Amino acid sequence: MPAYPIRTITPEEFDALGEVPSHAFLESWPQEALERERSVVEYDRTIAALDGDRMVGSASAYSFRLTVPGGTVNAAGVTMVSVLPTHRRRGILTGLMDHLIADAQRRAEPVAILYASESAIYGRFGFGMASMHQRLTIRRGEGVLAPGAAARAASARKLRLRIAEPVQVRAELAKVFDAAMAARPGTLARDERWWDYILWDVAAMRPPGMSELRCVLAEDDAGPRGYALYRTRMEFGDDGIAAGAILVRELVSGDPVATAALWTDLLNRDLVEEVVARMRPIDDPLLAMLADRRRARPAPMEGLWVRLVDVPAALSQRRYAAAADIVLEVIDPVLAANAGRWRLRTPGHGAAGTAGHGAAGTAGCERTDQPADVRLTVQALGAAYLGGASFGQLADAGHAEELTPGSQAALAAAMSSDRAPYCGMMF
Repeated sequence: MPAYPIRTITPEEFDALGEVPSHAFLESWPQEALERERSVVEYDRTIAALDGDRMVGSASAYSFRLTVPGGTVNAAGVTMVSVLPTHRRRGILTGLMDHLIADAQRRAEPVAILYASESAIYGRFGFGMASMHQRLTIRRGEGVLAPGAAARAASARKLRLRIAEPVQVRAELAKVFDAAMAARPGTLARDERWWDYILWDVAAMRPPGMSELRCVLAEDDAGPRGYALYRTRMEFGDDGIAAGAILVRELVSGDPVATAALWTDLLNRDLVEEVVARMRPIDDPLLAMLADRRRARPAPMEGLWVRLVDVPAALSQRRYAAAADIVLEVIDPVLAANAGRWRLRTPGHGAAGTAGHGAAGTAGCERTDQPADVRLTVQALGAAYLGGASFGQLADAGHAEELTPGSQAALAAAMSSDRAPYCGMMF
């Protein structure tokens, strides 16, 4: 009998389980937050570690569909991993993670993903940091667009901008999002549950002083072409000068004209002193649109972490930007089935970011006894999986080693993506 047995919970135990992350993450969970999480929880994937009859550890996973270069894969979205402060350093966290990874294997999910509250934790479980995002802060008068972008903004006059209640235009939002997500590795598909989650808006969970969630749509006669979800706050300084703020929740568009129109609108609102956009792509087009990109004050931070649960399945289910025939020696001390040498053959049909897999474009990955061309850790492979990692950086840090001259460059070219990986939804 393990010292701290792990089991799935029942729906009636969810509130009690919430006490564990509440203590571990140093925050109280209001009932509204619990209800929001309850709307997406999967009870057969939500587990507790027990000390007697008391819950002392928690973890959960969501069944996601993750965009990868050239298509999508099933992914286990690891979340709510926490241990009571009184029970740290007893192996509980390791037990919880082992349980979730084994469950992902049983479900034939080739990758697991997470956001890390502390980045030092998850490398030891085989996760590599696979994406970045950034916070942008633009003050009054600083949102001037460069000439090319300004021309797009001018042509945007053919578009209509419409302010709407988010829940009333949910179908339009989903249409824009689904079209855009196919081109952005790292994006998570949203079903009805996740749109409920994104649009959940109760006063108790709003940032201090912020308004209800608002929406502006860019559309033409063919339908919606982009949208922004945002909140506002009105303030006046002691001098009587307006110092309002806009907090952009998400801005989604696959159309540069609509993108220019939405940013032009948000950056030129009356009474607004500052526009803050959190969790924006590291290659956000706004930076290239601005006349002075420094005025966006980009502040990068870690994004999605990826763990390959099944190396051959994961590598076979994405497309590649160039043809390659490379033997990888994967170091994975946690999952023995991943460790060893794998021959990766990529036809190079279709650039990364092109949706769909044709048979002619399918990569192959199988065990081999041939000598390795590149030796790398499973963490490095996870970091590179979505197409955003620098193999040069990974090699310089000791996570990858080129054994055959030229093979590292060939692997980097094959695994690259023309858009940086990005996940704009915390889970």
